Amino acid sequence: MSISTKFLRALTFGVAAAGLLAAGPASAKVEGDTIVLGSAISFTGKYSTNGIHAKNGYNLGAKRINEMGGVKVGGKAYKLKIIYYDDESTPLRTAQLAERLIKQDGIKYILGPYSSATTKAIAPITEKYKVPMVEAEGASRSLFTQGYKYIFAVLSTSEQYLASSIALAAEIAKKNGKSPSSVRVAMAFENDPFSLDVRAGVMDDLKKFGMKAVIDDKLPRDLSDMAATLTKVKALKPDLLVISGHSKGAATAARQIKEMKIKTPMIAMTHCEAAKVIKKFGASTNGYLCPTQWAETLSYTGPAFGTAAAYDKLFKATYDGYKNVPYQAAQASAAVLVWKDAFERAQSFDTEKLRVALSATNMKTFYGNIKFSKAGNNIAKPMVLRQIQNGKLNVVAPSKWASHKVDWPRK
Repeated sequence: MSISTKFLRALTFGVAAAGLLAAGPASAKVEGDTIVLGSAISFTGKYSTNGIHAKNGYNLGAKRINEMGGVKVGGKAYKLKIIYYDDESTPLRTAQLAERLIKQDGIKYILGPYSSATTKAIAPITEKYKVPMVEAEGASRSLFTQGYKYIFAVLSTSEQYLASSIALAAEIAKKNGKSPSSVRVAMAFENDPFSLDVRAGVMDDLKKFGMKAVIDDKLPRDLSDMAATLTKVKALKPDLLVISGHSKGAATAARQIKEMKIKTPMIAMTHCEAAKVIKKFGASTNGYLCPTQWAETLSYTGPAFGTAAAYDKLFKATYDGYKNVPYQAAQASAAVLVWKDAFERAQSFDTEKLRVALSATNMKTFYGNIKFSKAGNNIAKPMVLRQIQNGKLNVVAPSKWASHKVDWPRK
């Protein structure tokens, strides 16, 4: 069964509703022996690819918890169910649907949307109603500078995504007898909250190593053409090209890099997996450096799924069409595990008691360690960098987590 077919069948964990098509009485926060979670997430529009990856991860998390006996509160076992609405990749719609989930559907436990932009739209809503949200897909560091008390994010924040590529370039320069400051970097970032935060992290590391940005392009949202930037890359011949533009941007970049025969020795870009650049563009993507929140080769383990490798195997057995499990799916499953852990430590369905329990989270999972700062971001898990090597994604940095040596220069 294809991924799209499984989506259209609406799955088994509640109502997967498109827009406001769901009708009938509102759902309670707890119905009999079932705890109901809610999410306004992207099934159509710009973010739909990753929205569906995240939905698959949420559902696998709920399925696994239910199979293990559910959530134990007050001596009783509860199953998890998830209600979905399609926010159409539009932040305003996300906010509207959050209001519907909380006010009309009676949902008191929220799973986040996909993207930093939509998460920024929903955060004031959950804060206003004092409804906790565990989110897995909004990485913008600015989410955690607003003083919010009801947002908890399992993923590493966005400024960390491509910063490791700068450190790796510095390391390679030293091995070749050159100063890190000699590395010339070209940057191309979509003009959206996530990518601009990624850029901020890169800029911090450029200053750290004394490197120079020879190209610093901010590209329009819904990135569909990078030819002008890549023409400059061909002319200026930088040592490293870094790109961030969500799944569409990654696919656009990979296609045009192939078409324009860009030979930059190092290329690092976000969303390689989600955009399926290996499948779409083949050997031309060898050597790409792809930041990831998670990888199946990492030595993470936890009680629900076991090892990272075991999760990878189960996910592929559950959903057809995945050569690589996107980290967006893995972190979504981890968010559901956080809810289970919070319910069981709080031994309550009270949202304020749950907020306190979430604040004290300190757990090991297949996805990595999860511990929240006072601001709500996860401070216990690093980003890693994978490289496409002969059509496979292998962890190459940081060296502590590396399963393979980096290929340089890219061929």
